[in-house]
Amino acid sequence: MSPLQLEKEVGDATAKVGQGNAFKQKWIAREGDGLVKAVNSIKDVTQLDLQEIESTGDLKSGEKLLADLRKRKLVVQRKGQWFTVQKGANFTTSTAKPETDLTADMLTSGAWKTSTFKKYNFEAEGIPPAGGALHPLLKVREEIRNIFLEMGFAEMPTSTYVESAFWCFDALFVPQQHPARDLQDTFYISDPVKSLPPEPAYYKRVATVHEHGDYGSAGYRAPWSHEESSKLLLRTHTTASSAHMLYKLAARYRGEAVEGDEKEFTHGAKSTTAHGESSSNDGFRPAKLFSIDRVFRNETMDATHLAEFHQVEGVVADKGLTLADLIGFMRVFFKKMGIENVRFKPAYNPYTEPSLEIFAFHPMLSKWVEVGNSGMFRPEMLEPMGFPKDVRVHGWGLSLERPTMIRYGINNIRTLLGHKVSIEGIENSAAVMF
Repeated sequence: MSPLQLEKEVGDATAKVGQGNAFKQKWIAREGDGLVKAVNSIKDVTQLDLQEIESTGDLKSGEKLLADLRKRKLVVQRKGQWFTVQKGANFTTSTAKPETDLTADMLTSGAWKTSTFKKYNFEAEGIPPAGGALHPLLKVREEIRNIFLEMGFAEMPTSTYVESAFWCFDALFVPQQHPARDLQDTFYISDPVKSLPPEPAYYKRVATVHEHGDYGSAGYRAPWSHEESSKLLLRTHTTASSAHMLYKLAARYRGEAVEGDEKEFTHGAKSTTAHGESSSNDGFRPAKLFSIDRVFRNETMDATHLAEFHQVEGVVADKGLTLADLIGFMRVFFKKMGIENVRFKPAYNPYTEPSLEIFAFHPMLSKWVEVGNSGMFRPEMLEPMGFPKDVRVHGWGLSLERPTMIRYGINNIRTLLGHKVSIEGIENSAAVMF
């Protein structure tokens, strides 16, 4: 047979490989144009190797020959797995899901005694716990607090959530017939019903200026009720705490000892006026005080109101203060908070005159939102405490929630506080606010 006939019969590639190997093993020889048999018998080693691999899965001749067979694509290497299965001690034909937790119901019913529990893997890693995160309100609170401290204010103690109607209303020259005292606006305490009486002389001066007028005021010309003044309530504003502190400041001016005076007036503008001047020769020392704490009002809840919220309260007591000083201070204060668009609107407050409502533009709501109230405390409030006639006091109360909503672009207060709060949103809220 000629080489061409061989290639035609078995294929070009196979013929070349087989022919080359046959010449190498001296099984064939050339004779003219054809090939002739050169040996009487042939031992086909490749075929024997393939049979050995098929029966045993391996080749004793060595890895080199096995690699050659793989190269020639005569064999393909595959991995196999075999399992031996037999019945164990817990073999059953039914399936039951083992319990993973020991519950209170199991302990109560005794079902834990017959329950099958999944084996606990002490080597398994638990779910990584999420780190704690400050609520946006706390972040804004801390930033506002730092602004006050930076401006030389001292922080007032505000732990008295329950106040008497005297300090919450009467001492602030709020009439006893004012609608803010109604049940639909204020939460009253049923037990105990009455508060302890304030200092008798000061109490008498306050009652007199309400009922008959004094210090240049005609008063409210309405009967004074001791029962109304002694009621206990959840404070409707932290201005009640400011009234306490102003009374202590006036008592210090009069040279009277007041409990906690040294501790509460140690920091802040103790010996410097709001204008940076020294205290006056008559012994009056100005003060700049602030507080940030919770207040309670019987409000109808909506997108911008809750029954419990935070109030940012501040007072500046000094001689020669004007309304322009208050407006200038509030503009600087809000600018430090990052709120540039601020407006002021004349308003009425029982204890301040003149009074101003403060509005800031809310970009999400696309409208002006009231964020606080301010004014200059009335002489009818300050002079009964014992302040000199020329002392003026700026007072203002700001919301903590609304500046936070403006800063974070929140248009509904119920997504800032309550069960609709996004935990992920709290964790990802910016740390630096202003």
